[in-house]
Amino acid sequence: MANSPSQIALYRKQLKSKLPPMRYEHSLSVSYTCICLAMRYGYDMDKAEIAGLLHDCGKRFSDDVILKKCEKKNIPMTNEQRDVPAVLHANYGAWLARHKYQIEDEEILNAILYHTTGKPEMTTLEKILYVADYMEPRRNKAPDLARIRLLAFQDLDETVYQILKGTLEYLEAKGGNVHPTTRQAYEYYNNRKN
Repeated sequence: MANSPSQIALYRKQLKSKLPPMRYEHSLSVSYTCICLAMRYGYDMDKAEIAGLLHDCGKRFSDDVILKKCEKKNIPMTNEQRDVPAVLHANYGAWLARHKYQIEDEEILNAILYHTTGKPEMTTLEKILYVADYMEPRRNKAPDLARIRLLAFQDLDETVYQILKGTLEYLEAKGGNVHPTTRQAYEYYNNRKN
């Protein structure tokens, strides 16, 4: 995929006008982190940058508003996603990426769709975006973040596993809902270790 610098600049301009300032800064940080991981793992840097830029393009509204927008646009949702509405911005974001930003690359669209939950058998881009969103430089609340950041440049699959494991432990400790796809992703990567 050969996107011109002017296309990337246009995406940035559009996002800057749509997203709150901190969400926009997060999107830039994720895109830069995606580029770094793409360089490390020999992946297409343009695709990684676009996925990083657009991953939260649907996260400018409250969860309730996003749910209504998904219903209005007939965006596919599971009952589990309705029960864990914080993940719905990924569905809405993948729809926006296709319909508003004219992204046709299915791998980019799927990376956006699964960047909150992960999934079994993630592609390289899905893993890059999942990890970059978790560890981008402006993040500072996750436990053991320094180790995760180092591990991300050594073993991408192990990093995905460690993030999934930590996410499940955190959600279970606070009594939060765990999206089934996140649990399936954890089981998949846990089984690969054994």
